[in-house]
Amino acid sequence: MITKKISGGKPDPNYPVTANVGYAHVPGSHMLSGQIGWSPALETINGTIVFDGSISNGCSETMLKEPIFLTIKAGEVVKVNGGKQAREFESWMKSFHHPQMLKMAHVCYGFNPGAKLTGRVVEDERVWGCTEWGIGHIGSLLIKPDGVHGPSHTDGICLDSSVWLDGVQIMDKGQLLDPELKKLAEKLGKA
Repeated sequence: MITKKISGGKPDPNYPVTANVGYAHVPGSHMLSGQIGWSPALETINGTIVFDGSISNGCSETMLKEPIFLTIKAGEVVKVNGGKQAREFESWMKSFHHPQMLKMAHVCYGFNPGAKLTGRVVEDERVWGCTEWGIGHIGSLLIKPDGVHGPSHTDGICLDSSVWLDGVQIMDKGQLLDPELKKLAEKLGKA
């Protein structure tokens, strides 16, 4: 297990990062490989997130016909813009009348070279170069010791994402820029 670093470079045990090799060589539940995810310091999330792939809300999963624009301030959705699907999505989140249903939960990066956008979030969140943002309930796997309770959870997919880590851009429109990561992508046919 790896833990998130906080200021001063000390690990924060409340924000674990786990790594699994992804082999399905024993009985039990296994997920597709090709995803990196964690709950960052949620109150630091600010800006606009554009879901343009798919969303899952509750028990349904939907391919998007038009983008959904989320304005985020201090880790909370403060505005939802877009067309009919955006209005339905906002209405669903607000229907719980619970403040956690408008709060960010996690972010994941998709790096499975074979994943395709299908409308099924378990594959969609692994599409190469995407980011997947969770909103609502956060399980104890992501935030120790008890997670953050919410009545439900939703995920949205942003295709061809651009990513900066500590002020350095490592991905541009779904393509890796970092030289070491770019070499690994080339081995997977994703240069």
